[in-house]
Amino acid sequence: MVDEESKKKKEVAHVHSVFESISKNYDWMNSIMSLGLHKKWRKKAIEELGIQPGDRVLDLCCGTCDWTISLAQTVGSKGQAVGLDFSKEMLKVGQEKIEERGLTEQVELVEGDALDLPFGEDEFDYVTIGFGLRNVRDIWGAFSEMKRVVKDDGAIASLELSKPPNQLYRKLYFFYLYKIIPSFAKIFMNKSNQYLWLAQSLEDFPEIQELEDMLYQAGFEQVSIDLFLGGAIALHIAEGTV
Repeated sequence: MVDEESKKKKEVAHVHSVFESISKNYDWMNSIMSLGLHKKWRKKAIEELGIQPGDRVLDLCCGTCDWTISLAQTVGSKGQAVGLDFSKEMLKVGQEKIEERGLTEQVELVEGDALDLPFGEDEFDYVTIGFGLRNVRDIWGAFSEMKRVVKDDGAIASLELSKPPNQLYRKLYFFYLYKIIPSFAKIFMNKSNQYLWLAQSLEDFPEIQELEDMLYQAGFEQVSIDLFLGGAIALHIAEGTV
């Protein structure tokens, strides 16, 4: 038990150091890796959630705040977007972007843990997590916390890398993650080891159906799934209370 806990702490420290070190190039690499489609997927999630002006939303593992900013623009001046992340360096980059866009009045950034949210029950209309769930050491725990802080008539969205159902495509996809992306990062950023984490974190990540089951176990009543790029990206939206 002690060894397992120690292993988890080392993994968390490693993930934290990875994101601290790539913060300045994160947005650029994100666009390269997703072929620029990540903004389109986030927009799709916002539309499916039905977020409206005046809503209060929480963006977990917000990183450099791309999704937080989109959420803030959607809820408008009468709403609020809160972004939470465990990396100070990522949040620094995000804060700069928020200030550049004049959104400081409606965006709050919080350094914190997705498994121990510093918010009360039913505080948010919607909760999102984009490309961060793989980096959380207890996925079901994160879903439970999201369920706790979202209102009963609200919903949550998880947008994440996934494992394509087609096995041949899956092998090609992992080759891309293990070989192409780290090589690209080494050439342009001299940071190949950091980007190996992408593939490594996906190896033990739950399958699409497993994530759906976890959301039901966390207490949600209805779960819908959208797959992009042949299942390389999955959007899970969960709503309702059991």
